[in-house]
Formats: sequence, C-alpha cells, structure tokens
Amino acid sequence: MRPGERGLRELDEIDRKLLRLLAADARRTNASLAAELGIAQSTCLARLNALRASHVIRGFTVDVEPGALGNALQALVFVRIRPGARHLMSEFGKAMTEVPGVTQAFFLGGDEDFLLHVSVRDAQDVRDFVVEHLSAHPAVANTRTSLVFEHLRGAEPWG
Repeated sequence: MRPGERGLRELDEIDRKLLRLLAADARRTNASLAAELGIAQSTCLARLNALRASHVIRGFTVDVEPGALGNALQALVFVRIRPGARHLMSEFGKAMTEVPGVTQAFFLGGDEDFLLHVSVRDAQDVRDFVVEHLSAHPAVANTRTSLVFEHLRGAEPWG
C-alpha cells in the first residue's frame, strides 16, 4: 500500500529508525527506544501507536525455527490456476492459508498464480500436501515445487 491508502501515512526519519529498531528487537521497551531515538518516551509511544493505528505496523510475530516444531523441510510450491477457474482464485488462496503446514501464501502476477511456503516434516509430507490439496483441487492446472535449503533475510525496505 502507498501512503494515503487505508490510513497509511508518510514515514519520516524517526519513524523509519523506530521501525529498524523494532525489526531488530520487537521486545525492546519504550524507554530504550525513546532513548536511542533521542525523543521523549511519551512521543515514542505516540509514534508507535500511530504506526499501529495507521496499519504501517501490521503486527508483531515470533520467528520460530521450523525444525524445533518437527518441520525440518521447507518448500515453495508454485501453483497455476486453470483458465476456466479464475473466479475461484480468492477462495483458493484463503483455503490454502488454512491448510496445516502452509506458512505463507502469495498471490502472484506472472506465469504462476500462487506461491505457497510450506513447512513440513519430510519429503513425504510435501508429496502428500501436493497430492491432497493441489493435484486433487479442481481449480489447479499444475504445480512446481522447490525445496528450501536455506532462508536468508534481506534488508528491511525502510532501511
């Protein structure tokens, strides 16, 4: 979304620095954030609340190591929807987010329509996911699966 859409606002340098600090450690106290930003705690809290209210900050999450949950294998599954089933795309995307093991679903432009990030125990689970939830789905034309060997995070976009 762009500033002005759905309540988003322009970010100034203090907002951007606040976002960088939270991205590095979202558990920091308001006092430590304010001190590093060189602003009053009340100002820091007001900015944080404004970023939440305007949906710049959509939420806070925990980044859990998948292997700790028994999901040692991650895969990216590209999905193409049949031309005659395009009206089912929104429903398909929502349904995929409710399937156990699907950690993210992306609606794409390009050759494929969706990219599904799955986190599962092993290759058999990937196979079962594709067969049970994709190959059997009447809207799906085809799939392409890639295994994730390593997930590297890039620079944050506000950096």
